[in-house]
This record gives sequence, structure tokens and C-alpha cells, in this order.
Amino acid sequence: MADILFNQNGVPLLASGRSYLGATTGVPADRPKSTVSPKPSGSDLDKTTVGNYEIASWGPNNDWPKRADEIINKVGTLNTGLRFTRNFTLGQGIFPCIISGYDEKGNELMTAPKDQSLAIFANSRIVRRYMEKAIRDFLKLGIGFVQFLFNEDGSQIVGVNTINAKYCRLTVADKDGLIEKCIVSGRWPDNPAEGEYTVYDVLDEYDPFADLQRRRWANQTKGKSYVLCIRDSWSNNEYYSSPLWYAAYLAGWVDIANMVPAFLKKAYTNQITWKWHIQIPYAFWDKQFPVNQYTTVDLRKAAIEQYMDDVENNLCGVDNADKPIFTFFEINPMNGKAEEKWIIEPLNNKLNNEQNLITSAAANSEIMFAIMVNPNVMGAGMPGGAYAGNQGGSNIREAYLVNVANAWLDRQTILDPIEIYHRFNGGDESVEWRFRNTVLTTLDSGSGTSKTLS
Repeated sequence: MADILFNQNGVPLLASGRSYLGATTGVPADRPKSTVSPKPSGSDLDKTTVGNYEIASWGPNNDWPKRADEIINKVGTLNTGLRFTRNFTLGQGIFPCIISGYDEKGNELMTAPKDQSLAIFANSRIVRRYMEKAIRDFLKLGIGFVQFLFNEDGSQIVGVNTINAKYCRLTVADKDGLIEKCIVSGRWPDNPAEGEYTVYDVLDEYDPFADLQRRRWANQTKGKSYVLCIRDSWSNNEYYSSPLWYAAYLAGWVDIANMVPAFLKKAYTNQITWKWHIQIPYAFWDKQFPVNQYTTVDLRKAAIEQYMDDVENNLCGVDNADKPIFTFFEINPMNGKAEEKWIIEPLNNKLNNEQNLITSAAANSEIMFAIMVNPNVMGAGMPGGAYAGNQGGSNIREAYLVNVANAWLDRQTILDPIEIYHRFNGGDESVEWRFRNTVLTTLDSGSGTSKTLS
């Protein structure tokens, strides 16, 4: 029976049987349709119904978060690259400040706010936990679901929490294009039954702070929680944004990165690793072990086996490397041919993995490019060819600084809930939030790292 390795979409990647090993080449012509194709209400949008709510499916089978998590966990480069992106985006945390002006170079002049509780809040586990989980879902799935928790009378926000995006689905937009509800359930992608889901109101993405203010003035915040969706709008999908790495998945690079190690594992498991072919004539055994010297056939077999073991032990192993072997043979005087001659030939190993490793490195680089990480920063640069790169310290430092600079928009996105939290509770509107960064420097600058604020 053939052993076939399929990808998540049912495309065969490897096939092996008792006497063959095969692999697909290229990228399948028919890729699965986009996991997110949000359309206005009343169109052919994939939908499902839960109670009285019409849900916009997340993917064709409403299972994209589950599939995405499985894909990421199978590909080390993708998993580590996303984690690296999360870490440099978060930097060394946030701090509150007031911008008092600018110096002659245009750099911000910062002063600390008088309210010391803001610094305590910025360094609290609540904020750290919220940001870590929000950027996780933002990078892995393309969207994060942030929950605002209110006090008993609804006058103050007392907590900000990230709901695991795997368990969130959005309702279909109304006639005005507004997404009003978020349905949270651990049953997804299966439809939850009554009592197995929680419904939250979704804040207006255009101005969530003003939306919260209107709800407070209408006495609608008491005993309730609200959800704010944070996303990168680059994919143009209004329900569930596609993550950056999805382009590499559609192109087939994620499958290739997963397929090459599976192919090599199968090849190594099934390959024959003979090193030498030693040919010994039958006449040798008749002279070396004459039949009349052994009382039984079994005794003669045992003697021959012991002799072969001694030959193998004498030739194999580290201690016997480059060791010569002496054999003796006769020349037949009638025809001039050698008789009873041992023949020792090296066996050529046909398994050449160099091309597979180059393909794997190319796939790793393409995945890194898709998530905007220079492969050299992760030590993934190749020594030659189209994907060659300089892995020197300067190149790594510069690539890291480019990553930090590009993180500005994502950082502002995950800071929006913090700003809403602060302003809703009556905080000083002049207070702004900034990130701390550790920047690698050269040794001739006097230190190995320096602290910067952004």
C-alpha cells in the first residue's frame, strides 16, 4: 500500500511504496480560494448561522485559524520568523511621555507625565499580556480581537484583554456595511449550540473612542464588554485580514519548506548505506576452511562467520581509517587469469541532497521576504547563488534597524487600545505612548548595545 503525504488542502506532496519514492514538483495549478473574501451583506459571501446571528465564515470551511496554526507550527522558519517579528515589534515595552518640543535635528523632546500611575500601568502584566497576544494574532492570523472590560457602573475601563482570535468570528455586515457583533466560542469551526458562545458588540473601527463615549452617554457600558478589531488593512479584506505570510503560502513556498525535510527524512529512512562490495571466490573458502577439518557443517559455518567478522572489524571504524588490506591469489598458468582473487569496490552513493538543500534555503528566504524579515538577521543567508547575502555584523545591525523602523505602523495599531483606555478614564490627552528599543552597535562606539526611544 502506498504511503502518501498530503498538504492541508489534499494535494499530494510525497508518495512512497515498497519499491519507489516519488515527489510532486512545482506549485499546484489550482490553489484554494482566498481564506478571506469579505463582501457586503447579501452577496455570495460564505456564511453560517449561529442562533439568530449570521456569521461571516473565516475561510471556505470556517476553519482558517485552525489550519493557519497547523501550517505555522510545521514550518520552523515561518514560526520563528513570526516570533522574531513579534519580539522586535514589542521592543522593550512602552512608556508614557509628553512631547514638549523638538531639537534642531527634529528629534522629540520628551518629559515624564506627572501621573506616576501611568508608568506603573505601562509596565504592568495586563499591558504586557495584552500586547504580546494581540501582536501574536495580528501576525499569525492577520487580525486581533481586543476586549475592553468595564467597572460595575460602566464609567471606567478597568482592563484590556486579547481574546484568542482562533475562537472569534464576525457577523455579516448590515446594510450600511457595519460589522456589529463578534461571536466567541471554543467550538469553532463547528457551529456552537445555544449556551456555547458569547456575543460582544464590535466598536466602530473609524473612531472607536468616540463610539465608546456615545455608548457611555447612552448608559450602554454598564455590565458589558466591547471588542475592537485591530488589523493590517493591506489585504483589503474587511472581515478577516490576510496575514503577510499568506502570500508565500499561496505561492507554494510554505509547502516547499515543509516538503523538503519530509522528502529527505523519507529518503534517509529508506536508502541503502552499503559502503563496500567485497567479492570473494568460492575456492578461497575451500582452501581456508577445508571441509575435512570440521566434524559438522555448523562448526565450519561458525568458523567462516567468525572470520568475516574479523575482516569487517579490521577494516571498519575510525581506528582503521586508511588501513591497507593484503590479499594473495594465484595465476592460472594455462590462461594467465587470476584465481581466488578478492575484489573490493567502493559503492557510489546516488543520494545527492545538495539541490534539495538549496531549494529548502530558497523557500526559507522567500518566507522571510514575505514577512519582511531580512534572512541574514536570522542566520539564514546563503553562501552563494541568487539568495546569497552578507551575514556580517553590520548587515545584521542594519537589517534589524530597518525592521524596527518598519514596525511603526504596527506599533501604533496595538497602542490604539492603550490610548483609548487612558483617554476614556479621563487621562491627560497630551500624554503619548512610545516604545523602548535595544539597538545593536559596534564595539568601537564604546558599548555593544544602546537604548533608543520610538
